[in-house]
Amino acid sequence: MKIGCPTEIKPQEFRVGLTPSAALEAVNAGHEVIVQAGAGLGAGFEDSDYEAAGAKIIGTAEEIFAAADMIVKVKEPQAGERKMLREGQVLFTYLHLAPDPEQTKDLLASGATCIAYETVTDRSGGLPLLAPMSEVAGRLAPQVGAWTLQKANGGRGVLMGGVPGVGPARVMVIGGGVVGTHAARIAAGMGADVTVLDRSLPRMRYLDDIYGGTFKTSYASAQNTIELARQADMIIGAVLIPGAAAPKLISRAQLGELKPGAALVDVAIDQGGCFETSKATTHQDPVYEVDGIMHYCVANMPGAVARTSTIALGNATMPFMLDLANKGWRQACADDEHLLNGLNVHAGKLTYHAVGKALGIDVLSPKLALKA
Repeated sequence: MKIGCPTEIKPQEFRVGLTPSAALEAVNAGHEVIVQAGAGLGAGFEDSDYEAAGAKIIGTAEEIFAAADMIVKVKEPQAGERKMLREGQVLFTYLHLAPDPEQTKDLLASGATCIAYETVTDRSGGLPLLAPMSEVAGRLAPQVGAWTLQKANGGRGVLMGGVPGVGPARVMVIGGGVVGTHAARIAAGMGADVTVLDRSLPRMRYLDDIYGGTFKTSYASAQNTIELARQADMIIGAVLIPGAAAPKLISRAQLGELKPGAALVDVAIDQGGCFETSKATTHQDPVYEVDGIMHYCVANMPGAVARTSTIALGNATMPFMLDLANKGWRQACADDEHLLNGLNVHAGKLTYHAVGKALGIDVLSPKLALKA
């Protein structure tokens, strides 16, 4: 198979879909790897690193898309990239289709087979290709939230750990999954007073058993959520419904009940955000204010630490990428139901139920898509 890796073109996206290590694995397995010139520079990989791995450097994205059987990326294809996709081509990347009807429409029109990192599953019910970036984003969230809290950036002017005689910042994390757990650990490590909200009693028991001395847990009822939100200096939104739009947990009307200058960090923004007032921002212009509340809603947070993120993502995606290349997408998905769960679009049909529900589009069963 000819595997193509174009340069990411989303604003301030410095990650790359293939590491030189992954390229070497693919070449050793007998595949041809083509990488756009400069694609890895943002993550600290030179073209010569890919050439040493046996990959071929290609000048333009147009050449990559025209030649490759499978496109491996990081972020969802932008409008110009979507026009270059073709029938029968495999796209392997993050998609986040539920809040993005335009992208969904274009992918359906392309005829391509699109497998989304964020809906591939594992035996334990986890999301192995989302988890590395969730870990990165979770650990970044208190860091960027602390910056947002600084008075010069519009925040309350509160130090995360406080100082002797002055209490620490109060941090509320909504969602006790991968993002929320990592966010809570880092915020607590910075000295903040941290509470994690979740609706799963088994998950809260687990968090309490493991981290009971580090941060607190609370049930995520509507009443608990707003009561704790009123006390919080920082609120980190870390709720995920796989493949679906994120639920809105704090409304515009409720902003008036929060502390002036409080920081909202919405890590769920890729799936539409979990605050009603959330809208996607970039690393270049990350923060905006609504009703005196500061919002940090960067849609590709892990791109800020591109080298760490690229290597972590590459470690997770490489086995699946090799399966797709070695067997072809049909056989790879037929052999692995967890990879099949990543199938979102095939030959003009939507194949992921949560996306169809969110966008009001009929869905073809992925198992039927294998036979189509």
